[in-house]
Amino acid sequence: MKHLVAKIHPADNVLVALQDLPVGTPVTWDGTTVTTTEKIPAKHKLALQFLAPGDPVHMYGVLVGKAAQAIGIGGLLTTANMRHATDSYNEHQQRRPDWTAPDVSQWAGRTFQGFHRPDGRVGTANYWLVIPLVFCENRNIQVLEEALVNDLGYARRKSYQPQTQELISLMQAGKTVEEILATDLHSAEDGHQKPRLFPNVDGIRFLQHEGGCGGIRQDAQTLCGLLAGYITHPNVAGATVLSLGCQNAQVSMLQDEINKRSPGGLQKPLYILEQQKIGTEEALISAALRQTFAGLMVANQQTRQPAPISQLCIGLECGGSDGFSGISANPAVGHVSDLLVAAGGSVILAEFPELCGVEQELVDRSVDTATAERFSSLMKAYGDSAVAVGSGFDMNPSPGNIRDGLITDAMKSAGAARKGGSSPVVAVLDYPEPVTLPGLNLLCTPGNDVESTTAEVGSGANVVLFTTGLGTPTGNPIAPVVKISSNTALARRMPDIIDVNTGTVIDGEETIEQAAERILDYVIRVASGEEVAAVRHGQTDFIPWKRGVSL
Repeated sequence: MKHLVAKIHPADNVLVALQDLPVGTPVTWDGTTVTTTEKIPAKHKLALQFLAPGDPVHMYGVLVGKAAQAIGIGGLLTTANMRHATDSYNEHQQRRPDWTAPDVSQWAGRTFQGFHRPDGRVGTANYWLVIPLVFCENRNIQVLEEALVNDLGYARRKSYQPQTQELISLMQAGKTVEEILATDLHSAEDGHQKPRLFPNVDGIRFLQHEGGCGGIRQDAQTLCGLLAGYITHPNVAGATVLSLGCQNAQVSMLQDEINKRSPGGLQKPLYILEQQKIGTEEALISAALRQTFAGLMVANQQTRQPAPISQLCIGLECGGSDGFSGISANPAVGHVSDLLVAAGGSVILAEFPELCGVEQELVDRSVDTATAERFSSLMKAYGDSAVAVGSGFDMNPSPGNIRDGLITDAMKSAGAARKGGSSPVVAVLDYPEPVTLPGLNLLCTPGNDVESTTAEVGSGANVVLFTTGLGTPTGNPIAPVVKISSNTALARRMPDIIDVNTGTVIDGEETIEQAAERILDYVIRVASGEEVAAVRHGQTDFIPWKRGVSL
């Protein structure tokens, strides 16, 4: 049944509008009726009680702000009448990591078709990587991409060239500007795509970045750690690395980071070429082509085989969030997290600026004091660094977030944290450390969508669940990014980027648990090779975090 409003937690003193509410609309929740005193847009919040200046505002059972001005019963909460506020937290108070796991009997024996690697991990894809160790090699990466992608059958993009040709024809036929603007143009799939020469290789991914030299030496070390995470990733069959030779990010540094992640030695092809040792560009490119082609021949020998779902490591991400994200998509993903943890898998909750306000809950769920203290230490250091440059976590919500009802960072964070479910926190990782334990892992990253997704995959996520309320095309070079819509209107408006719709929860058609089970079923299909929208579009976003202040 469709409701007009929702109250998320019994302790909350606000309601969330599930549809536009005109002035004078009576709304009822748990026997209490209030009447709106102004227009309440869908996804925004209205006061359930009178709020005097300084009074606390609670959502999800936690403090998400305080009234900056008096807000009457049924009044709209805005950035003008409310300010960011959170409760303090104490990592030394008694923890309660005990957890009642959900019933996963229906998932017993479920498998996906993955690529088994010598280190025991299982990939959901089989990619070859071509990586620059320093930004000076970006152009050579582009040259290699031009040389390899088309002829090996990996070029697949929608062509808009026919639209340009049609516009030229219209102009030459004497059409006016107004007539051209009114013309309905159509794109076309490239009809010249060749079949893959290596059918068991999902693609060649050509990464580019702006790091490796300049900056500080810690930037180079961190970059090498991230790149090592991608090279050793179970979705990667092997890699070609281009180095200039004189940069801060030395080959030895990369190899050290690879060894940290592969204690028994890297058991996959890895070709590293230094331009200053080889000489000419032609010699470098020719050597890189030969070695990459040979590596692809080896990678193509691998095939998908059954693997238990405990081999899944899911990254949890959100971007373009709206006022429904924390009610539908994020809680549904949170239940997926709990189901996977109960089945023996791993999940990664990142975006530390978006955990502001829920620190105590995560501290309480930590399995031991050391884990709680590390989380607290990283959160405080990150927050202090933002304040030191004149910003802060309260600056996190974007204009799009605010327009859609997420008006304080704590409000946004309380909803974002629902992606992590309710299981104990087994480990806290500092970027770009790898996941080594099954269960819920916290990873220190920015809230920036692409930086965080890039980091989660570098730490081992072989699938990413990405919730969105406004729509974002973010993808990743080597891991499928599943786009989950918080509302049905978005799923209908942008069907080309949305994979799963949880607006059904808002519409009263499905429970959180039912949506979660549907998502997990889809994840198993994706892990077995079913393409997601980001892969079909060739969306391969990759942005390393330089550990500066990024919210």
